[in-house]
This record gives sequence, C-alpha cells and structure tokens, in this order.
Amino acid sequence: MCTLVAPPIRRRQWLGLATAAVVVGAAGLAGCHQQPPLRLGSIVFTGYEPVFMARELGWLDPALVRLVELYSNTDALRALAAGQIEAAQLTVDEFLSGRAEGLDLRIIAVLDESLGADVVIAHPQLHDRQDIRGRRIAVEDGAVGAVMLSAFLNARGVEPSDVVTVPVVLGHNLELFRQGSADLFVTAEPWASRLEHLGGIRLFDSAAIPERIVDVMVARADTLEPWADGLHAAVAAHFRAVALLKNEPERAAALMSKRLQLPPDEVMASLKGLVQPNAAESLKLLDPDGPLLRNIQDLQQLMVDEGLLPRLSPPASLFDPRFHPSPT
Repeated sequence: MCTLVAPPIRRRQWLGLATAAVVVGAAGLAGCHQQPPLRLGSIVFTGYEPVFMARELGWLDPALVRLVELYSNTDALRALAAGQIEAAQLTVDEFLSGRAEGLDLRIIAVLDESLGADVVIAHPQLHDRQDIRGRRIAVEDGAVGAVMLSAFLNARGVEPSDVVTVPVVLGHNLELFRQGSADLFVTAEPWASRLEHLGGIRLFDSAAIPERIVDVMVARADTLEPWADGLHAAVAAHFRAVALLKNEPERAAALMSKRLQLPPDEVMASLKGLVQPNAAESLKLLDPDGPLLRNIQDLQQLMVDEGLLPRLSPPASLFDPRFHPSPT
C-alpha cells in the first residue's frame, strides 16, 4: 500500500503554492499506479461553499476529489489551462473567457445565480455618491469585475474613461478600504458584508442585472472520461450540501462561517443574494433549448460589445449534464 502525505494548502494561498501541493500529490499517486483524485479549484465565495461544507461533513471522498483553494478565478483559469486542475467553480463569463482563450471547457452543473451577491460599495468618506466622475474604483482584473463595473457605469451614465480603476483581488478589498485607497469597491460576498459592517454604503448590486452573473462548475473536456467518478462525486456532494443549506440553514451557516470568516447570521444574510438550484433545477437549466443557453449567448454578445471578449464563439458543446445525481 502506498501512503502519501501532501503539504497542507492554507486559505487564499497564491496559485504557485496551491498547485505545488497538488502536483506533488499527483506525482506520488502516479507512482502508485492509481488514478489521482479530481482537482477542483475554487476561491472563497458564498456560492462555492457547499462543496467545502460537504468535505467537512465527510460527504466528499478524498480519494476521488481534492479541493484546491486558489486566490482568484483568474488563477483558476490559468490552472485549468496549465493542466494543474481538472475542474473549477467559475462564473459563466469567466467560462466564456476561458473558451475564448482556447480552453475546451464544459459546464457540468449550475451552482447559483447572483441577485445581490455582487456589489458596488462606496467608502463612507465619499460624500457625493451621485457624481462618481474622477473617482477611484477598486475592481478585480477579471470578467466578473468588468461586467459589474460596466453595468454600474452604464446605470450612472458614466464612461470608463471618466473613472480611475484600481486593480485589486477580492481578498485585498478590506485592506484598501481601511486605508482609504479607493472611493468605490466592486466586490462580492462575503467581502461585501464585511465592508458594509465597516461603514460601506451599497450603491449597486447584481439584482439590477438578473441572469447576468451565474456560477457554474466546469471541467476540461479532456478530463470528462478519465475523472468521471470524481466529477460525479463533486456534483453529488455539492447538491447534497445545497439540500442541507435549504433544509437546515442555521446548521449550514454555522458550518460555513469559519471559512467565510463571518458570523452565522451574516452568512445567512449573504446567502440572500444568491439563488441556488437543486440538482433537478440545475439539470433543467442545462437543457440545450433552455434559458441558460439563451442567456449565455446574450452575455457573450454583451462581452464582445464591451471589449471583454475578442469574438463570438459557437455555443456547441457547452454543457455536459451527465454527472448530475440520478433522479429518485
């Protein structure tokens, strides 16, 4: 029997540290002539927490799935491209960005729709919140940040050239907020709740742009067969945890609070901005004639118009719903 000891992956480590750990683990497993576990990349985000909650509850077999926490969804796309992970939790627009860069990705499950979980927060020192021209806006250098910023500026009738963007990863928003290094922050839960707790004022959120920000679990097309067992396990564990979240919300919030670094009541509040489908609802969304495909086509056109994608790509082979649990 071969025993492997991999170095621990700490919260919000840089991509190099996280991937170093999984590469070491994969190499050792290969030496034992065993199929390595599926590596599922994810950032800390309320909508991505069910699979981590499932792991804590012992519902996720570590021989089948290894969760890899990354610093940003941009890092997740890089890790997918480098073959350092097989699957990831992303937004649909990031999925489209990855495909535009040549990644053959498939959506295997729908995790949530953001209806208020993505937010633009004003610093309390910004007294005139109507005129944002010339203001510094902290925003992550990625597709979600760009979509949220574009929608916010359009709602205010302001051109991108009228503001100053400050690149920041979501995990550094608190630091910049305390330093007063920006006037406005494009952020998401759980950081949005923390900024509001510090006096930040919500000016805009994703409830104003329904169906625009959807989170999905994706996998590289070349991993669908070799890691089918791991993909089945990851999808099943996610939806089992979603069921717990809906049936026992207080218990689920208590389990999620440590990783999210929020009290359980604030975890509950942050979940109000998300709609999380169950397995049957996710499967319906992945119907080839369903609303998600139409929304993806509309979003793709918007991203091309806004300069967020270089070109439209054909919608063929976007979905692979085979890993959903069998209906009972």
